[in-house]
Amino acid sequence: MKILVIHGPNLALLGEREVSVYGKFTLEDINKKLLALAKNEKVDLDIHQLDVEGEIVEKIGKSRKIYQAIIINPGAYTHYSVAIRDAIAAVNIPTIEVHISNIYAREEFRHKSMIAPVAVGQISGFGQNSYLLGLRAAIDLIK
Repeated sequence: MKILVIHGPNLALLGEREVSVYGKFTLEDINKKLLALAKNEKVDLDIHQLDVEGEIVEKIGKSRKIYQAIIINPGAYTHYSVAIRDAIAAVNIPTIEVHISNIYAREEFRHKSMIAPVAVGQISGFGQNSYLLGLRAAIDLIK
């Protein structure tokens, strides 16, 4: 079982950026927890942090026949990237959208997700646990 994890733009700045919104943990902290859970569940994870929209689209496009699920935090691209939305729809791999913060409790422009209609589900507002819940959901979907 192989799962692709994509961290979108600005997530490399976790722990420094808007700590009141995102917390003091780092992307490395999230990745360590994901890898520990994956090891326990005997799952292979391929984790990437990509700031550029086209690189995210390319990574998703090349994921067919390699991964059984995708977990993605598209960051700001959530709210306007038709390209990422179309890439997810095209590969037809179960995709789970995750967000550290509750996007629906924030600015109004963050309330709309372009990704949600083509994702199996969305997990939002649970901090680092959003990723862990997403991984558990992906594993259950694959099984």
